[in-house]
Amino acid sequence: MFEFKITAKDDTGARNGIFQTPHGPLETPVFAPVGTAATVKATQPRDLKELGASLVLSNTYHLYLRPGDDLVRDMGGLHNFMRWDGPMLTDSGGFQVFSLSDTNKIDDDGVTFKSHIDGSMHRFTPESSIAIQENLGADIIMAFDECPPPNEYDYVKNSLNRTHPWLLRCLEAKKRDDQALFAIVQGGIFQDLREESARFMMEHDFPGYAIGGLAVGETKAQMAQVLDWLRPVLPENKPRYLMGVGTPEDLINGVLRGVDIFDCVLPTRLARHGSAFYKGGRMNLKNARFKRDEQPITPNSAVKEFSRAYIHHLIKSNEILGHILLSMHNIRFLINLMEEMRVAIRENRLQAFADEYLSHYPPL
Repeated sequence: MFEFKITAKDDTGARNGIFQTPHGPLETPVFAPVGTAATVKATQPRDLKELGASLVLSNTYHLYLRPGDDLVRDMGGLHNFMRWDGPMLTDSGGFQVFSLSDTNKIDDDGVTFKSHIDGSMHRFTPESSIAIQENLGADIIMAFDECPPPNEYDYVKNSLNRTHPWLLRCLEAKKRDDQALFAIVQGGIFQDLREESARFMMEHDFPGYAIGGLAVGETKAQMAQVLDWLRPVLPENKPRYLMGVGTPEDLINGVLRGVDIFDCVLPTRLARHGSAFYKGGRMNLKNARFKRDEQPITPNSAVKEFSRAYIHHLIKSNEILGHILLSMHNIRFLINLMEEMRVAIRENRLQAFADEYLSHYPPL
């Protein structure tokens, strides 16, 4: 269980692989839609299957607060609760604790924070984060860490001195053998801290390594640089997971730098705001110029039977179907991109594919 086998490798260093999980093999590189509260917004699990999704992420923080991880456990775990029978990943709750709470208190033992729902006070520790994730029952779970401001060297260094002991406590607290605990490499935009964090974690031979603390305010060039630093450091035989990244250009730049797993709320968030991915940018279907546009969003859209004019009407009328159709389009757009990159890796032409695709986007 949790074996990672690289099945093809491109001259760029990109990898096509298979990661074995209790709920089936996961072919990489892969993009995971985010089901924050045990649902990928505006999509059913059967729709996700038809769209080609193979991995779904849910959020520990949100599910702990509502409906409660004990309830999810009693309902048979997340897979049974939300009727998703494929591989699943949960985050540790750390990012939400640090980003959503206006008032939190961090100490060496854990974090005390205020619920965004009702203002009640709660506490997460490495041990409680693991216990909650074991109740939720995902195939891949994450170590509890702090996501620090990426540009503040002294803060980031002090944060590592807290996060690294937390990682060992997560490892000690983990009881279930059917879940893969991934470590999270932090270190901001600083090469020495990133490499220090990665090497510390590699001493304990985790089944996978996440790269956290990116897409949180640094530039795209800085993100790419961090991935360049970590590529020769992280072990070749373990999957690499870039957390919270989901624009087409970021996915391509990540795969070029050896990343295997990605997740992001962006496809469904854009859909709720009336926007659709296309090669080179985003299309705002609220715009009046689409009022009589008979074309589909894109020629190969997952919802190509519907016109831009119809989706424009749905969005302007605040009809739920508009959010559903745009969510399906955006999710499929990114999954299709990952499928194309897997083929390009197997055919050893990823660089040419990436160069052509990225020519439609601003350079790093």
